[in-house]
Amino acid sequence: MARKPKVVSKATSTRSRRPIGSRGRTARAPARDSLDIHHCEQFLLHEARLLDEGKFDDWLALFTLDAWYWVPSEPDQADPIETVSLIYDDRRLLETRVRRLASPRMYSQEPRSRTSRIVGNITIEESARNHCTVRSKFMMIEYRREQQRIFGGTAIHRLILAGSRIRIAWKRVNLVNCDAPLDGITIPF
Repeated sequence: MARKPKVVSKATSTRSRRPIGSRGRTARAPARDSLDIHHCEQFLLHEARLLDEGKFDDWLALFTLDAWYWVPSEPDQADPIETVSLIYDDRRLLETRVRRLASPRMYSQEPRSRTSRIVGNITIEESARNHCTVRSKFMMIEYRREQQRIFGGTAIHRLILAGSRIRIAWKRVNLVNCDAPLDGITIPF
């Protein structure tokens, strides 16, 4: 005799599924005793999404008050002070950068760039109870004025647990072509 298929009500099947919209919001997740690879990966993906969506104020809120953001101009550059860098912003300059990006008078962003980022090969290089250093590979595609540019490289983040949130203490972006002529970098990596 053939068995009847088990009937599952719609209410039961929807409750058991996790909504897609709730994924990728690790920055709001409660803190744990230490940062693990899963939470770090979700945080970096969240950061990339904020940048792609142009939510620069929300991106700035990911940084600590004493944070810095550095894009060296030479491969293996050891110091942002002794050698010219493509970008070297402390928190105050990051705030200025974000204000400029929000300004309608930023002519270098008229029309606005559209970007898409891919983040992968995420590893924890150093870890302690409330902080870790995370290395990742990235590719950013920028489209503006019918031209497309591709940037790629390695990003190194120092992530810390601050209360119940993950924050960026510092971020270093090593572009593959950092020593090549680069025309007007305005969008953060």
